[in-house]
Amino acid sequence: MIPYLMTPSIIKETSEGTTYCPIQDELFNKYRSVEVTGEITRESVYSLILQLRYLHAIDPEKEITMYINSPGGSVSDGLALYDVMTGISCPIRTVCMGMAASMGALLFAAGYQREMLPHAQVMIHDPLTSGISGSALSVEDASRRLMETRRTIAEILSKHTGHPIEEVLEKTKTDSFFNAEQAVEWHLADSIIEHL
Repeated sequence: MIPYLMTPSIIKETSEGTTYCPIQDELFNKYRSVEVTGEITRESVYSLILQLRYLHAIDPEKEITMYINSPGGSVSDGLALYDVMTGISCPIRTVCMGMAASMGALLFAAGYQREMLPHAQVMIHDPLTSGISGSALSVEDASRRLMETRRTIAEILSKHTGHPIEEVLEKTKTDSFFNAEQAVEWHLADSIIEHL
């Protein structure tokens, strides 16, 4: 049996009476916060891109806070979100709670102000692939594209951490985990916060 998950709501009094609204809506509208939680997929990224574009249209200079707790996911969809994050003029503050891994770590590192909760972790590694098959030429082509993606991700992490690309490539050869203090030390994060 699948457990029932209820979205928390708040009660608001209006001139038309009492209404219920999801907490996420209130946080989004009042505090300009969005959430990257769970796997990064085409659907989740589409929703996040719409939210960022909307907030940018409302006020292109005002800060947006992005809370991240993600194991990563689709590289191409994550890079689409990254392009929008860096393409809008709103400064995006990122907050890591729980785990920002793989593509989640890249998105976290892209914030202009990157904060971690005390027990949060970041994990970076090379892009993963599965199910490569076919002719020798198609396998060779898939391998070439994977290495190009590896280089792209390393360039982005290099840009946001200040480490040389070769050092990033060395670090991402295996799963590299950082607790909050280590992430600040390695320039994946700027600070550790006790309170939201």
